[in-house]
Formats: sequence, structure tokens, C-alpha cells
Amino acid sequence: MSDDIEDEQTSKSRDKLIEKKQEWAKGGRLLTGKPGDKQRDRLPPGQRIVKDWPVLDLGVTPKLDLEKWRLRIDGEVENRAIWNWNDFLDQPQLEITSDIHCVTGWSRYDNRWVGVSAAHILSLANPSPQAKHCIFYSRDGYTTNVSLERFAESNVMLAFKWNGDVLSAAHGGPVRVLMPDWYFWKSAKWLRRIEFSEDDKPGYWEIRGYHNEGDPWQEERYSDD
Repeated sequence: MSDDIEDEQTSKSRDKLIEKKQEWAKGGRLLTGKPGDKQRDRLPPGQRIVKDWPVLDLGVTPKLDLEKWRLRIDGEVENRAIWNWNDFLDQPQLEITSDIHCVTGWSRYDNRWVGVSAAHILSLANPSPQAKHCIFYSRDGYTTNVSLERFAESNVMLAFKWNGDVLSAAHGGPVRVLMPDWYFWKSAKWLRRIEFSEDDKPGYWEIRGYHNEGDPWQEERYSDD
């Protein structure tokens, strides 16, 4: 099969996915209208428990050589950086256990992660007072946005291990963002850049009908617009 045919098939699959998810947003799929209490309810409203880890993406899984892997940290910061793989592994590592809550309606409990904490990245980059947002850029063209306050939470990290193994390419390896308290589309896979920005820059799904924040307990699945 030629590369041109593969590209055409990938494009068609992506278009169908986008169309389906935009329909979900317009129809309010899975909304219960009964926001939950994070302090009391482990399972957010409208979610179901799964034992496996479903693979969700835009139809493309980047194949990367770790020798060529780079992570750029820039924008409104005092100290910009470009890390190679060894630079990343040389950073202090944090291990946490968290749940996953996907906007498509599934949750998975007790995932063990190892990675570099957002707090460490912030301490090195030293964002300027003007920086209010973080924009994550993925190697498949995906982007998503979070507030700097959200990124600074103690359980946020750049993860490279899951349940004792290196993070697979299908699940965003070698490095993905992990923001456990938010719908998982905010935890960008295949991370290549973190931009600290004065301005908010809604990402791939945010401009296609999904909520700008994404709190699972408040059912912030879709935009109010």
C-alpha cells in the first residue's frame, strides 16, 4: 500500500472521528446534569469503570527515535530549554498513583506513573508574571491548553512510565502530559513542546466544541457556546 493511500485513509479516519466527537458535543453525550463532589465521589458523573486502557488518538501514532527526541520549553519564561532524551532522564523523578477519566465515558483506577513533575519544570523555567497559560504541543499535530494554575498542581507530571513499564507509543510514549484531575484529553500524548503564554490558546478539541477547562466532577465535557 502506498504512502499516499495510507495518508488518505488516515485523513478520512480523522475526519470521521472529528465529526463524531463534534456530534457528541452538540448532543451533550453522557451529560447527567448531576455534578459530583470530588472529595466524596471517586467516580465522576457519567463515567464507567474499565479494566483495560483504551487507545484514543487522531489516527496517527508517531514513530520516534529516542536519539532524535527533543522537548522544547519556551514562551514567557526566564529560562528556555531544549532537552534531549538523556536530559529528560537526568531530571528528578516522581512516582504517583492516580485515576484516569476520559471524556468518552470511561475511567480507570490505580494507574502508577513515573515522570518529571510540573513543579520541577516550573522551578527551572521560571515563568514570567505575564504567563497565565500552558499550551501543550504533540508530535501528531494535537494541541491542548491549561491554565498555569492547573499545570502547577502537585500531581501533574510529564510521564514516561506506567505500571512499571515504559510508556508505550500507543499511549503517548515516550513522554506524555499527566493531569489526573482533569478529563484525559488535557493530558497530551507524544509531547514535544510546552509553551508558557500570556494568552489562552484553545487546542484541538477545545475549538471543536469541548470545554476549555475539563473538570470531570463538574461534567465540563463540552463548551457552553
